[in-house]
Amino acid sequence: MIRTITKISIGFCCLFTIAFAQAKKAKDFHQWAATPPMGWNSWDCYGPTVTEAEVRANADYMSKYLASAGWEYIVVDIRWYVANDKAHGYNEKDPVFNIDDYGRFLPAVERFPSAAGGKGFGPLAQYIHQKGLKFGIHMMRGVPVVAVKRHLPVLNTNVTAAEIYSDQGQCPWLKDMYTVVAGKQGAQAYYNSLFQLYASWGVDFVKVDDLSRPYHTEEVEMIRKAIDRTGRRILLSTSPGETPLANAPHVQANANMWRTVDDFWDNWKHLKDHFEVFRRWNPYRQTGAWPDGDMLPLGHIGIRAERGDDRTTKFTPDEQYTLLTLWTIFRSPLMFGGDLPTTDAFTLSLITNKRVLQVLTKSAHNRELFHTDKTVAWTADDPETGDKYLALFNIADPDKTNPSETMPADSAKISVTWDQLGIKGHYSVRDLWSGKNLGIATNEFSVYIKKHGAGLFKIKKA
Repeated sequence: MIRTITKISIGFCCLFTIAFAQAKKAKDFHQWAATPPMGWNSWDCYGPTVTEAEVRANADYMSKYLASAGWEYIVVDIRWYVANDKAHGYNEKDPVFNIDDYGRFLPAVERFPSAAGGKGFGPLAQYIHQKGLKFGIHMMRGVPVVAVKRHLPVLNTNVTAAEIYSDQGQCPWLKDMYTVVAGKQGAQAYYNSLFQLYASWGVDFVKVDDLSRPYHTEEVEMIRKAIDRTGRRILLSTSPGETPLANAPHVQANANMWRTVDDFWDNWKHLKDHFEVFRRWNPYRQTGAWPDGDMLPLGHIGIRAERGDDRTTKFTPDEQYTLLTLWTIFRSPLMFGGDLPTTDAFTLSLITNKRVLQVLTKSAHNRELFHTDKTVAWTADDPETGDKYLALFNIADPDKTNPSETMPADSAKISVTWDQLGIKGHYSVRDLWSGKNLGIATNEFSVYIKKHGAGLFKIKKA
């Protein structure tokens, strides 16, 4: 009797310890992304067709040129499990899927040769980790249609994929998956099996698509539980947007980042829309839970993309300053979309500017000061020094009837008073993009900003 009680007591203690540890992991996962994640994603360049050689080449470049500035994630985007996908859309006519006996997609060995022999993304993740970087993948919400049709078993259960699915809520733009129905026997086990596999590969980041709009609350929760169960620090990014504002508290409590827009491409209208979007989402940002303005379509993009042809970004240099200044002052994750090995010197200078990136990683109380039809201002604090950061934007469109116009006709004078910033006295002003000191200002700061352009400044007590 004593021996039995002892065993029960020990067992209860072990169960309590495990439950406590799992609860602590769930509570602490926001600390896995203490600053907005920064990385590279294959989508803007290669759509659903990226190859292992291309991923490795981008990892090599990041390790050599970007890691010292804080860039660390290498993310393989959509449909890495299809051997014969195509640019400018998806091959839904005769896709060749690579799937295991438990209904889990595996990398297509035709594109990722190191995955042969059941190794999955393990060798590629190891290569990236050896570079001092982290590895991420894209996945679609749900269970594969092919797994349902083949009645493939769910790992560690007595049910099949055909017993956990519903065709209700199927993704309207890619028909690879069915909804996993929460509460059905085997539903949570299926997601557990996915993330168990991803953790065994060494995955550090998962972008889950078709999850945000409409917002799939129960599948978000199943995914959260599955990640926590692995014991591995896997960042969760939900996509695509705009995530409904009504679900902001829920996604904030369950994910590390979530999309605020649909796919963002290199045109001014998309960029200009972000000013309103970021103002809307600003109250919901917290450490480890970041509203995501989507990837940065900069540099060399469209090589084999879902949208557009092989090109250098259509954003002008001024628009590129606007994009990066806005993402930085809002503290959006930065996921670079261009092909890194063919990145031009100007783009490289933008994404490795440590003065600017410090605003992304260390600023606080980020907020919009004003927003007119032509100008926008944001500010933030340096929590360590009390200095102010100031971002100024000229969102007016150039006068196309007068293409020869020059400064100041093609620029706007933007002024911010010390009262607006909540400060008094003499302050030195530094241009964070150029590194130039602009002198001492009293009571207000004014500067000319070109149309579609931006400036980012640090205002320090003199």
